[in-house]
Amino acid sequence: MFSRIREDIEMVRMRDPAARSTLEIILCYPGLWAIWFHRLANWFWDHKLLFLGRFTSAIGRFFTGIEIHPAATIGKRVFIDHGMGVVIGETAEVGDDVLIYQGVVLGGTSLEKKKRHPTVGDGVVIGSGAKIIGNIHIGNASKIGAGSVVLKSVPRGSTCVGIPGRVVQEDRKCAIDLDHGQLPDPVAEAITMLLRRQDEMERQIRDLGITSHVMKTNGLLNKKTEMEEIFSEGAGI
Repeated sequence: MFSRIREDIEMVRMRDPAARSTLEIILCYPGLWAIWFHRLANWFWDHKLLFLGRFTSAIGRFFTGIEIHPAATIGKRVFIDHGMGVVIGETAEVGDDVLIYQGVVLGGTSLEKKKRHPTVGDGVVIGSGAKIIGNIHIGNASKIGAGSVVLKSVPRGSTCVGIPGRVVQEDRKCAIDLDHGQLPDPVAEAITMLLRRQDEMERQIRDLGITSHVMKTNGLLNKKTEMEEIFSEGAGI
């Protein structure tokens, strides 16, 4: 037990540059408290002391703002950073070395008493406010962008962003990183592609010998709007 506690403290030190001392980590990190409350609640639950399990979970939620069902499976070295508003459902499974930010929900979509919550692999990073819903699997070393709503399984080593979540990048290495601002924007990429196609078609029309008067009449030589210029330079929404 004490080796697990030391492991948890070391993970906080490694993943949060704001952590300055062991005492600060123990006394000032509710995400760490939530994991410890859950271990006790889960022990009660596994030993059929269901009320004590739920009661311990409720106490943990009161003190931390993080709700983890006592039946949920939480792996080693899981770090919930800040953590307010995190909800982890009854049949959710979280692997080792997972980093979870505030507002994340691992939710279910069914009223049946079966596996209805996500399974999160090892080394996954889940950004602030992300919602992962249903009995789906998030592959090892994947990253879920902040604010994403994930309804389908995500392959190993992928980056998933958007509503609904789309896999936009693959072959991530198993490494925890904090670069949540460097995520792809599939919507902006699609708009940029359309604008490039429009430019290409206009050039083809000119090559056909259609006069500039006809093109102006039909609006083909209109100057791009400010928004089009922004997107054509690769900016996101």
